[in-house]
Amino acid sequence: MPRPRKRLAGAAGPDKKGLSGKCTKTENSNETSAHVENSSPQTTSDSKTCGKNLSSYWLMKSEPESRLERGVDVKFSIEDLKAQPEQIACWDGVRNYQARNFLRAMKLEDEAFFYHSNCKEPGIAGLMKIVKEAYPDHTQFEKNNPHYDPSSKEDNPKWFMVDVQFVRIMKRFISLAELKTYHQAHKASGGPLKNMALFTRQRLSVQSLTQEEFDFILSLEEKEPN
Repeated sequence: MPRPRKRLAGAAGPDKKGLSGKCTKTENSNETSAHVENSSPQTTSDSKTCGKNLSSYWLMKSEPESRLERGVDVKFSIEDLKAQPEQIACWDGVRNYQARNFLRAMKLEDEAFFYHSNCKEPGIAGLMKIVKEAYPDHTQFEKNNPHYDPSSKEDNPKWFMVDVQFVRIMKRFISLAELKTYHQAHKASGGPLKNMALFTRQRLSVQSLTQEEFDFILSLEEKEPN
């Protein structure tokens, strides 16, 4: 993702145009790589089905610590989103077909966890919502952008983004380590996080959640960490 910068972002809803915002997004780590994953449009069953609106809940990863990619700092945290005009940003830079298809499946007012990745303590930092459905990601056409894709054409774009709006910081940070403890326990007991994509599809930067998973993670805010 590019360093957050002013641009004419997408609308905050179907009727607003020309909203000034900043663009985000993705990360490039072994745990959470977004745009460097090896994926093709037709390689998995998930990529065939995730274009349908199978979920209203999502987990979306971003890097809260500075890291240069082709000379551009890709840092973007939940605090950066909160600081945007109207607390809205476009979620650009996704270069994986499964993750892209999830972006295309998102609907207005869908809820998403903002996940801090590729950092000292990864985990869920906050909540946001979708305020503009998928539209072409401008960074694929910008030659100086780390996410430039010369194979993508403006009349037939490969890559898409959505606009997200800050909702709130989590009451407490839900760490990857804590989530992993529940995932491992739930695999044995059949609990809500038994199949959570954060562990079964960990390299995807955009992941769908079931309502059961989403509600369980929210409930952890009220509990002491393990």
